[in-house]
Amino acid sequence: MKSGGHVAPDWSPQFVDYFHFAFATATAFGPTDVSATRPWTKLMMMSEEAISLVVARLVVARAVNILK
Repeated sequence: MKSGGHVAPDWSPQFVDYFHFAFATATAFGPTDVSATRPWTKLMMMSEEAISLVVARLVVARAVNILK
């Protein structure tokens, strides 16, 4: 809502906006320096966050497996 120059004047949050906010907050892999304004960019960022989460889990799982 602070990006008045990037969105329409009558813009209001939709389901995708809340879903992206919740997903980024829950995974802690969300960007802190960019603000996606389009729904498809938010979904793309969510997929990148999910991939980062999977890769991080695989790295930790491999490290634990090596230590055993």
